[in-house]
Amino acid sequence: MKLDDLKPAAGSNKNRKRVGRGDGSGHGKTSCRGHKGQGARSGGGTKPGFEGGQMPLQRRLPKRGFHNPSRIEMSVVNLERLEVFPSGSEVTPERLVQQGLVRGKDKRIKILGDGSLSKSLIVKAHGFSAKAKEKIEALGGKAELIGVHA
Repeated sequence: MKLDDLKPAAGSNKNRKRVGRGDGSGHGKTSCRGHKGQGARSGGGTKPGFEGGQMPLQRRLPKRGFHNPSRIEMSVVNLERLEVFPSGSEVTPERLVQQGLVRGKDKRIKILGDGSLSKSLIVKAHGFSAKAKEKIEALGGKAELIGVHA
């Protein structure tokens, strides 16, 4: 086999449908749109989810619970994950993103007290659990609030 012998699998490459190019093409006259009606019109057609007037699935399914529109998403980081930082260093949201502990798009960060910490760190975050703050300060570190809660 040579490179110039290679061909796509039979039937995998199709010519696109060229509509409105005369009756001899088989796609002339109405250009595969049929006669009259919504689908024949320019700009016609239905919106996504339209089911021909039947009650759409989106409206048939029951809605449950309360969805708070002003909820603030917080990324959580447990204390044990902060062990990657050297003792005495400053832990900021930017450094957490660099280390891959938090995704970059996440807006706010909360530190939770799960696990143990063996280093004194200066941790800056948007929120701390009471246990996390207690553990950080017990080792001589600082838990500093940043943003709206500061």
